[in-house]
Amino acid sequence: MIYIIFKKLKENKIERHGFKMKNKENNETYYIDEASESAIGDISDTLFTLLNRISTPRKELVFLCIGSDRVTGDSLGPMVGHHLLRYTLLGTHIYGTLEHPVHALNLAETIAYIENAHPESIIIAIDASLGSKKHQGYITLGCGPLKPGTGVHKKLPSIGDIFITGIINTSGSFEHLILQTTRLATVMRMTDCIASAIVIASQRYYFKGNMSTSAWHSAYTKYPAFLNFVSKNFSSNEASEKRPSDCAVSGVKP
Repeated sequence: MIYIIFKKLKENKIERHGFKMKNKENNETYYIDEASESAIGDISDTLFTLLNRISTPRKELVFLCIGSDRVTGDSLGPMVGHHLLRYTLLGTHIYGTLEHPVHALNLAETIAYIENAHPESIIIAIDASLGSKKHQGYITLGCGPLKPGTGVHKKLPSIGDIFITGIINTSGSFEHLILQTTRLATVMRMTDCIASAIVIASQRYYFKGNMSTSAWHSAYTKYPAFLNFVSKNFSSNEASEKRPSDCAVSGVKP
């Protein structure tokens, strides 16, 4: 599924490598340049802030990574999910990977399962998106539901308390062809950036008060392969990939 970024928004500059916009509902969408050196830190800080804006603290985080592994431009979501399974995270559930993608055909079923299995969770929906040329390569975050499929004119159910999208190409005519011809390198760079930021933000959310922001960023700098740091510190709390019960396999994946 592809989420389209609407361009007629009021722009406000923030920090060096990003800006924020407000839509008609006055909800802020943060845009962060994936190519900037501070992208991972900026995205993790923004996601951590958005998680803390949820009025009622929740016990679990659910990352719903939407997209298809059959189309390069639409594979951002399942690639992020696949990447996250490498990490050992606390109270985190992952839906949508390269092996078991969540797409148009099973999205409604997956949403129903998540709402039943994780009623007290924060749902973070992740998808690829199309946008204006000047925003290509940016990663967007904001509070509110994701509307998957709008970029390719599909009506699909909205989902999420928070959304994350990667603007992998420009919107316009022939969207399906655009998705087919999107460079894999673009999707890979965004995948690494988003997944790394999610690891930092999700664990800061569960351990807030125990480690300062500077300590988390220092840990990331000290361990470029952040997987090693997380595995050593959170080895007894594994992230799980889950799928609806009537899929071939359900429940926690190894």
